[in-house]
Amino acid sequence: MINNIINLLWLVFQVLIGYNLVLPLLMVVFSVFVRDRIGKTLIKQMPDYAIIVTAYEQTDYLQQVVKSLLDLNYHNYMIYIVADNCPLASLIFDADRVVVLRPPQTLASNIKSHDYAIKHFIRKHDIITIIDSDNLVHPEYINELNKYFDQGFEAVQGLRAAKNLNSTYACLDAARDLYYHFYDGELLFKLGSSATLAGSGMAFKAGLYQDAIAAMDFHGAGFDKVVQAGILLSGKRIAFAKNAIVYDEKTVNPTQLVNQRARWINTWFRFCGYGLSIIGKGIKNRSLNQLLFGVILLRPPLFIFLILSLLLLMISILTGSVASVYWILAIFSFLISFLIALLRQPTDARIYRSLAGIPKFIYYQVVSLVYARGANKRSVATKHIIHP
Repeated sequence: MINNIINLLWLVFQVLIGYNLVLPLLMVVFSVFVRDRIGKTLIKQMPDYAIIVTAYEQTDYLQQVVKSLLDLNYHNYMIYIVADNCPLASLIFDADRVVVLRPPQTLASNIKSHDYAIKHFIRKHDIITIIDSDNLVHPEYINELNKYFDQGFEAVQGLRAAKNLNSTYACLDAARDLYYHFYDGELLFKLGSSATLAGSGMAFKAGLYQDAIAAMDFHGAGFDKVVQAGILLSGKRIAFAKNAIVYDEKTVNPTQLVNQRARWINTWFRFCGYGLSIIGKGIKNRSLNQLLFGVILLRPPLFIFLILSLLLLMISILTGSVASVYWILAIFSFLISFLIALLRQPTDARIYRSLAGIPKFIYYQVVSLVYARGANKRSVATKHIIHP
């Protein structure tokens, strides 16, 4: 009896890890039979945007960020820069639509910076979009977002493309993003669920976002995870606008990678439980949006389930279990799905060449796991190195 229970638990554990390997390929297969549900916009609206740019201590990229925002092919917007504990030298902008806000006390929190900006809006805005202090935006960024707001969506996630590919780590960081953009953004949305939020390059109807952050009471990274959970639990969908492009600075060295990933891993452990709540809502409401999104939220970070899968394969081989065949097939299906994600999107040749460095990339993420518990004390924001 005890042996049967142990065997059952062992089987359940393997399934919980293994399904992460085959789910992406299943999503590809099912997406073939699903039409894009977003039609062409018939009525062109020009909503008033508040663009919130949060900077913490580092301002080296702010001039470039503001220039790209001022070059938007759109006119109905204001830019609010929340300069949290930042030097004054880089905070002078010769543009009426740029408002620089300096909190009297250090906030060290994205969500507090957003709330501070909202409380200092110079007028009522229709839509709020979040941009990081190292991002650049495509000139059509807002016009692309509007296509989805015109369709009735209240939350939209754009695509965060790599701004720099100047190291192996930056290229592998970009490869990871391409995987998540394709599966957690494009395909998840196409299948009738919601795109996951990415921290920047996201936009919301102003009332929705103000209500979302008003209900928050926590510190550290992960505000986007709490926001998306609130949106899904309320029954709304998050659209994915793959042509609303924000160019994001990628990590270029191990120190940046470890600090950043430690915060992200900490975030997953803190907030993955939302997945169960959303799945429960999905079952109750018979909502594919909530059910599929909840399943995605429960998935561990990529490197964790890959390492566990390889360990389970080795155990199966050493014990002579027939499960080894299934593990080999599952890992092979994941490799195919990863390649599909790269091939279906514009992928620089340097990214393909960098794939040989995946073992080292995974090693530093394992190091990040060690630091994950105290990640928010170790690092509040990624410190980027300035490059030409």
